[in-house]
Amino acid sequence: MISDSLKIIRSAVDGFDAQLIAVSKQQSDEKINEALDLGLRTFGENRVQEAQSRWAHRRDLYSDLKLHLIGPLQTNKVKDACTLFNCIHTLDREKLARAIYKHAPDMPCFIQVNTGNEPQKAGISLENLDNFHQFCVDLGIKIIGLMCIPPLDDRPDSHFKTLEERARSLNLPNLSMGMSGDYDIALEYGATHIRVGSKLFGKR
Repeated sequence: MISDSLKIIRSAVDGFDAQLIAVSKQQSDEKINEALDLGLRTFGENRVQEAQSRWAHRRDLYSDLKLHLIGPLQTNKVKDACTLFNCIHTLDREKLARAIYKHAPDMPCFIQVNTGNEPQKAGISLENLDNFHQFCVDLGIKIIGLMCIPPLDDRPDSHFKTLEERARSLNLPNLSMGMSGDYDIALEYGATHIRVGSKLFGKR
């Protein structure tokens, strides 16, 4: 039951200044409607097209709905993304920054950081983070924080600690980190946005 899972997650979040993002990708309409009935209004999606099919018609029904893009964004999807989403967590290159600024200069964005230097994973490297952040600031992009996805075979602690330190050095107030398997650890390192899917909705 989503209600039971939600109670457990909210209990863990209690005492922390953190926002739960319910990761709704690939979930059934039945589960989405149940989550909405329970009062959840902040959801995360990985793909623009899938999110459009799930949420475009629900926008009119729930005026307080907040959608976060937490998956990689192609530049040719930026216009649609900026129309649908309230926040983008995966800004990681100059071309994408320019496209977002063109279509939605006030869009709140997290810079995705590849803390594990994984070649197959999106995200700016730690070495290039400061320069990229300055580029975004100079461009006029609204950077509100940093985001990361630690390597699967690594303990997440060091990655969360690194992200927290870098965000502090850049005077960024928000940290998008922590998923179903490690959100409790992320909270201890200052996560302000946790992205929880399977722990809330159950396995797909």
